[in-house]
Amino acid sequence: MDKILIVVDMQKDFVTGALGSKEAQAIVPNVVKKVKEFDGTVLFTRDTHGENYMDTQEGRNLPVVHCIKGTDGWQIIPELQEFATGKIFDKPTFGSVELAEYVKELANKAGGDISVELIGVCTDICVVSNALLIKAFCGEVPVSVDSSCCAGVTVDAHNAALATMKSCQVQVA
Repeated sequence: MDKILIVVDMQKDFVTGALGSKEAQAIVPNVVKKVKEFDGTVLFTRDTHGENYMDTQEGRNLPVVHCIKGTDGWQIIPELQEFATGKIFDKPTFGSVELAEYVKELANKAGGDISVELIGVCTDICVVSNALLIKAFCGEVPVSVDSSCCAGVTVDAHNAALATMKSCQVQVA
């Protein structure tokens, strides 16, 4: 079975920058360990906005400039940069249809014999969005989330997202 690990938005702005949190900082060692030890394909996503971020719907609803393409805050955290050498999915919004389509392509090539695990931030926004997109695009592919390698905007939001994913047949460990 081909195994895919998707590291969601482990970027400076979400860990120590504009939208960083102690919860996000706390998962870094777990995430690094998981990536180092993972026996399979590791993919990364990067939240990616333009200079006009504040003029977008997301910017109006979350008026904190973050992850502007090319800035320091947009970069993958230093602890993971050496592993982010393959395909990186720059996503302009919470979920990446491009990523879900790519996983579906991999599943088709492997005769459906793959599994997908997601880790990263924010559990209640980008992790849940990508997990559900992949589940929708690849209904028979097992999708899981390692909660010890995820952090939400708040602890309550993190737990609510985990519950939502469980109800949609995403395995939560």
